[in-house]
Amino acid sequence: MLLARLAAAAAITLTCLAVAPAASAAMSAKEKEQARADAQKMSRETLDRLYRAEPGAKAAIAKSAGYAVFSNFGMKIFVAGSGKGQGVAVDNRAKKTIYMKMIEVQAGLGLGVKKFRLIWVFENQKDFNNFVNSGYEFGGQASAAAKKGAQGGSYAGAVSVSPGVWLYQLTDEGLAAEITAKGTKYYKDDDLN
Repeated sequence: MLLARLAAAAAITLTCLAVAPAASAAMSAKEKEQARADAQKMSRETLDRLYRAEPGAKAAIAKSAGYAVFSNFGMKIFVAGSGKGQGVAVDNRAKKTIYMKMIEVQAGLGLGVKKFRLIWVFENQKDFNNFVNSGYEFGGQASAAAKKGAQGGSYAGAVSVSPGVWLYQLTDEGLAAEITAKGTKYYKDDDLN
């Protein structure tokens, strides 16, 4: 009985979190400018940390069609959890920055708070454009560092999400060997673009 009540309360909380972004008030120009600056700062700091942890990532990102950097904060209470974050996607060819958001929903027993950063790397323009323009839902978990062998480029420390799409995850401890971004949706931030 108690477990059913907790599950119902968690479901209501998750629904409220999912609806909250749509209900937010319009941002002032100054608030938008500050939010963009914060997202850019987070991206720079995250990339600096990644390059210290895995120096080869810098060349991989520089030659990619584009990349995206996200910060995430989430919590899990008993049978459900959620998280949200912000990020920037950078089209290397067009030299354009797109501001994005992410939302995450989890199921399963647990209790805790987590913070991590994700860095997506797209080898081709089509995958990058799909990520930015159509949103993206990531529902899996992947383990182990990967190296891209066929073309000789190295993505050590990254996980191959699909052909030509790589993902790094940074935690407070450093580069993670396991990606745990279950039930995560990425989409454009209409307020900042």
